[in-house]
Amino acid sequence: MARAVLRFVTHRITRHPDTDVTFEAECLRCKWKAEPSTNSAAVDIECMSHTGLSNHRGFRRIYTSFAMVVRAEQDGPAAH
Repeated sequence: MARAVLRFVTHRITRHPDTDVTFEAECLRCKWKAEPSTNSAAVDIECMSHTGLSNHRGFRRIYTSFAMVVRAEQDGPAAH
C-alpha cells in the first residue's frame, strides 16, 4: 500500500510587482470613456469635465490590478 505525505502551505495574494494599478471610468448615459491612467485624479478630472460639457453625472469607475499568489512568509524558524 502506498502512503502519501500531505503538507499544507499558507499562501497569500498580492499585487504583481511588475504592474501598476489602472483607473478607468465610463459614462452611464452615453458611450463616453475616460482615458485609462495610473493616476486616479486624472480620471476624476476627465469625468468632471464630461459632466460640465454634457450634464451627465453618473459614471462607472473601474480599478484594475494584476495579482499573484505567493507562499506566505513564516514568522520564525521552523521547529524541528
